[in-house]
Amino acid sequence: MKYISIDGDDIGRKITSYYLSNDSENLSKLSSELKISTEKIAFQLQSIGFSVLFCAADGVVASTKLENDFNNLFDSISKLAPNGITFSAGVGSSPREAYIALISAKSNGKNCLHQYSDLDSLGLE
Repeated sequence: MKYISIDGDDIGRKITSYYLSNDSENLSKLSSELKISTEKIAFQLQSIGFSVLFCAADGVVASTKLENDFNNLFDSISKLAPNGITFSAGVGSSPREAYIALISAKSNGKNCLHQYSDLDSLGLE
Protein backbone atom coordinates (compact mmCIF):
# COMPACT_ATOMS: atom_id res chain seq x y z
CA MET A 1 0.00 0.00 0.00
CA LYS A 2 1.23 3.49 -0.85
CA TYR A 3 0.01 6.72 0.69
CA ILE A 4 0.28 10.25 -0.64
CA SER A 5 -0.11 13.32 1.54
CA ILE A 6 -0.59 16.63 -0.29
CA ASP A 7 -0.65 20.02 1.39
CA GLY A 8 -0.74 23.63 0.22
CA ASP A 9 2.40 25.70 0.76
CA ASP A 10 2.29 28.83 2.94
CA ILE A 11 -1.51 28.84 3.11
CA GLY A 12 -1.48 29.76 6.80
CA ARG A 13 0.62 32.83 6.02
CA LYS A 14 -1.78 33.91 3.29
CA ILE A 15 -4.71 33.50 5.67
CA THR A 16 -2.91 35.46 8.39
CA SER A 17 -2.14 38.24 5.94
CA TYR A 18 -5.80 38.49 4.94
CA TYR A 19 -6.89 38.58 8.59
CA LEU A 20 -4.38 41.27 9.51
CA SER A 21 -5.36 43.44 6.56
CA ASN A 22 -9.09 42.88 7.13
CA ASP A 23 -9.30 41.46 3.60
CA SER A 24 -12.45 39.38 3.92
CA GLU A 25 -12.95 39.30 0.14
CA ASN A 26 -9.61 37.56 -0.55
CA LEU A 27 -10.02 35.35 2.51
CA SER A 28 -13.31 34.08 1.13
CA LYS A 29 -11.85 33.76 -2.39
CA LEU A 30 -8.88 31.72 -1.11
CA SER A 31 -11.23 29.41 0.79
CA SER A 32 -13.35 28.79 -2.30
CA GLU A 33 -10.33 28.24 -4.56
CA LEU A 34 -8.75 25.75 -2.15
CA LYS A 35 -12.00 23.84 -1.76
CA ILE A 36 -12.35 23.51 -5.53
CA SER A 37 -8.68 22.57 -5.95
CA THR A 38 -8.61 19.88 -3.25
CA GLU A 39 -11.83 18.39 -4.58
CA LYS A 40 -10.32 18.23 -8.09
CA ILE A 41 -7.20 16.56 -6.69
CA ALA A 42 -9.30 14.03 -4.76
CA PHE A 43 -11.38 13.29 -7.87
CA GLN A 44 -8.23 12.82 -9.97
CA LEU A 45 -6.76 10.43 -7.42
CA GLN A 46 -10.01 8.45 -7.19
CA SER A 47 -10.18 8.21 -10.98
CA ILE A 48 -6.87 6.31 -11.03
CA GLY A 49 -7.69 3.92 -8.19
CA PHE A 50 -6.83 5.78 -5.00
CA SER A 51 -9.00 5.79 -1.89
CA VAL A 52 -9.24 9.31 -0.49
CA LEU A 53 -8.82 9.34 3.29
CA PHE A 54 -8.85 13.10 3.85
CA CYS A 55 -9.87 16.06 1.73
CA ALA A 56 -10.25 19.37 3.54
CA ALA A 57 -8.83 22.88 3.74
CA ASP A 58 -5.64 22.73 1.65
CA GLY A 59 -4.83 19.05 1.92
CA VAL A 60 -5.57 15.62 0.53
CA VAL A 61 -4.42 12.21 1.76
CA ALA A 62 -5.04 9.07 -0.28
CA SER A 63 -3.89 5.48 -0.56
CA THR A 64 -3.58 2.88 -3.29
CA LYS A 65 -2.41 -0.66 -3.85
CA LEU A 66 -1.70 0.12 -7.51
CA GLU A 67 1.71 1.04 -8.91
CA ASN A 68 2.03 4.73 -9.80
CA ASP A 69 4.56 7.13 -11.19
CA PHE A 70 4.26 9.58 -8.33
CA ASN A 71 6.47 12.19 -10.01
CA ASN A 72 4.13 12.40 -13.00
CA LEU A 73 1.15 12.30 -10.69
CA PHE A 74 2.55 15.23 -8.70
CA ASP A 75 3.09 17.20 -11.91
CA SER A 76 -0.56 16.76 -12.86
CA ILE A 77 -1.74 17.59 -9.33
CA SER A 78 0.35 20.77 -9.34
CA LYS A 79 -1.57 21.99 -12.38
CA LEU A 80 -4.77 21.91 -10.30
CA ALA A 81 -3.49 24.50 -7.81
CA PRO A 82 -5.11 27.93 -7.78
CA ASN A 83 -3.09 30.77 -9.27
CA GLY A 84 -0.29 31.76 -6.89
CA ILE A 85 -0.58 28.58 -4.79
CA THR A 86 1.76 25.60 -4.78
CA PHE A 87 1.48 22.16 -3.20
CA SER A 88 4.03 19.87 -1.62
CA ALA A 89 3.56 16.12 -1.33
CA GLY A 90 5.00 13.11 0.42
CA VAL A 91 4.73 9.42 -0.44
CA GLY A 92 5.27 6.50 1.89
CA SER A 93 4.16 3.01 2.83
CA SER A 94 2.06 4.32 5.73
CA PRO A 95 0.33 7.57 6.61
CA ARG A 96 3.22 8.39 8.96
CA GLU A 97 5.86 7.82 6.26
CA ALA A 98 3.88 9.93 3.78
CA TYR A 99 3.60 12.72 6.35
CA ILE A 100 7.34 12.60 7.14
CA ALA A 101 8.10 12.78 3.41
CA LEU A 102 5.65 15.72 3.11
CA ILE A 103 7.39 17.57 5.94
CA SER A 104 10.72 16.91 4.20
CA ALA A 105 9.37 18.38 0.96
CA LYS A 106 8.04 21.45 2.77
CA SER A 107 11.32 21.89 4.64
CA ASN A 108 13.46 21.61 1.53
CA GLY A 109 12.07 24.06 -0.97
CA LYS A 110 8.33 23.36 -1.11
CA ASN A 111 6.44 22.84 -4.37
CA CYS A 112 7.91 19.35 -4.69
CA LEU A 113 7.34 15.70 -3.90
CA HIS A 114 9.53 13.60 -1.62
CA GLN A 115 9.30 9.86 -1.22
CA TYR A 116 10.07 8.40 2.18
CA SER A 117 12.13 5.62 0.62
CA ASP A 118 14.44 8.24 -0.95
CA LEU A 119 15.10 10.35 2.15
CA ASP A 120 18.34 8.56 3.06
CA SER A 121 19.79 8.94 -0.43
CA LEU A 122 18.78 12.62 -0.56
CA GLY A 123 20.55 13.28 2.73
CA LEU A 124 17.32 14.72 4.12
CA GLU A 125 16.53 12.29 6.89
